[in-house]
Amino acid sequence: MQRYINYGVITLALLIIQTTIVPFTAIANIIPDLLTVWIVYLAIQLGQIPGTVAGFLIGVALDLVGGQFLGLHALSKTVGGFLAGYFFNENKIAHILGSYEFPLVTGITSFVHNIIYFIILVQGGNISLVTAIFRFGLFSTLYTIAVALIPVLVYSRKAT
Repeated sequence: MQRYINYGVITLALLIIQTTIVPFTAIANIIPDLLTVWIVYLAIQLGQIPGTVAGFLIGVALDLVGGQFLGLHALSKTVGGFLAGYFFNENKIAHILGSYEFPLVTGITSFVHNIIYFIILVQGGNISLVTAIFRFGLFSTLYTIAVALIPVLVYSRKAT
């Protein structure tokens, strides 16, 4: 039970950081998605169902905090948690979290998350889907992968 309380506190802290501090790290209006990195971490650590539930709850919280399109973050982060859960292997958790596999899984999850997000977001807008996915989605994914290297370095240092 204490572990889930800790996860909740970390999630709340990351939600606050994502909505207040991370926008100041924007490069050409592109920001990393700390919450996607966290969802991938939880999915790899706990499994597919907890990753999916975490994705949904974090998405709903993000929608409530700054949602311009209520339910969009919940949908895309739920799919992201579900997808990241496919990489769960109880016997390889430490290996995945401490190797190149974690940023790889984060990149795949982030790109699928961004595709779903932008397919719905650009409907009826004046920006094309291809522009949104490749200009914002791809570069946001790359920025998120760069941020995902931090937990890898911390975790691999801890394992040695």
